[in-house]
Amino acid sequence: MVMIPPTQLGWRHAGPPPGPAPEPAGPVEQCPPSQETLERVYEYVVARPLGGELDGAAAAGLLGLSPAEFGAAVDQLTAWGLLRTGPDQELVPVSPDVTVSRLLGPLEREIRARRLQIEEQRRRLMAFLPLFEAGRSARRGGHQVELLESLDEVRAVIAELVEQSTTEILTAQPGGGRREDVLQEAAPRDIATLRKGVEMRILYQHTARYSRGTSSYVEQVTRLGAQVRTLDDQFMRLLVFDRQAALIPVPDNPNAAALVRDPHVVAFMVESYERLWLAADPLVVDAETQAEITDDLKEAIVRLLSEGMTDAAVARRLGMSVRTCRRHVAEIMAALDAESRFQAGYLLALQNHVS
Repeated sequence: MVMIPPTQLGWRHAGPPPGPAPEPAGPVEQCPPSQETLERVYEYVVARPLGGELDGAAAAGLLGLSPAEFGAAVDQLTAWGLLRTGPDQELVPVSPDVTVSRLLGPLEREIRARRLQIEEQRRRLMAFLPLFEAGRSARRGGHQVELLESLDEVRAVIAELVEQSTTEILTAQPGGGRREDVLQEAAPRDIATLRKGVEMRILYQHTARYSRGTSSYVEQVTRLGAQVRTLDDQFMRLLVFDRQAALIPVPDNPNAAALVRDPHVVAFMVESYERLWLAADPLVVDAETQAEITDDLKEAIVRLLSEGMTDAAVARRLGMSVRTCRRHVAEIMAALDAESRFQAGYLLALQNHVS
C-alpha cells in the first residue's frame, strides 16, 4: 500500500506509471470542491482508524472521486482546520467545535468591537440634534409658517415629518388619480408608516377611483389599516402630521408649499378636514362602488353646468380632463334625451326624486 502524506497547501497522490514523459499541457483550472464532496471526504477520514496509512487513489475510488478531486478536498479541509497532519504524516480529523472557535472567534470579537464603535459614533452624532433643532427654530425667528420654495425641499420635509409621526397623518389630495411616479415614491413610505402603528386617512376626489395606479395604491394601504374616502367636489390639498404640523399649497407655484406649525391654524385645518371626511364616501376598490360613484359624478357635472360653469371649470373642479367631462355631458344628455344642459339638470333631479 502506498503512503501519501499531505503537504502544507496541497495533496499528493501516487504518480503515473513509468514511461515516456507526456507532452506538456496548458494549465487546467480546478473547480473548488463542493460542500457534498467535502463532507464525504471528511466523513471518510473521521471513520478511518487513527494511525493507519491512507491510499489516496484507493480512497478516491471508494468515494467515486478522481484523485485530483480527493486531493483538492483534503487541501480545503486542511486549510479550514478540519484536518491536520499527525506525527507520522497521517491525516487526523479535528472537531468542528475547535475549528469554529479558532477561526471565527477573532472575527466575532472584531464584530463586537465594530458594534461598539458604531454605537459610540451614533451617540456622538445625535448629540448635535438639539443644536440643529434650536438653530432651525432661531432661523425661523419664531415664525410658525415656513415657505418651502422647491419641490425637492417639499419632498424632504414630507419624508421627515412622516418619519417623525407617531399617531396620525391626514391627507387631502384633489385632482383625480395621482401620478405613477408620486405613488411609487409614496407607497413604500406609507406602508412602513402604517406598519409602525400610525393611523392614516386619505381623501381623494371621485375621479381617483378610475385610476388603476391609485386603486392599486389604495388596495395596498387599506389592507394595512388606512382609511380612504372620496368627494365629488374640489377641496384644498392638505397634509397634517400628528395634528402638530401641516403642509398646504402656495398659490401660483405648484412646486412650493407652506409648512404651518401654529397650533391654532393647524387645529382649524383639522376641523375643516373632519367636515370633508364626514361628507365623503368610503373608497372600496370594486366595480359596484365605482358604478354608484359614476352616478354621483354625473349629478355633480350637471349641477355645476346648470350653475353656469364652463366645461373647463367643471373639469378642473371635479379633477378630470376637459375631454372626459365633455364625454360625460354628452352621455348624460343622450341618456336623458335632453336638448339643453339646463334641461338635463332638471330631468336628472326629477329622476332622482322619483327614485
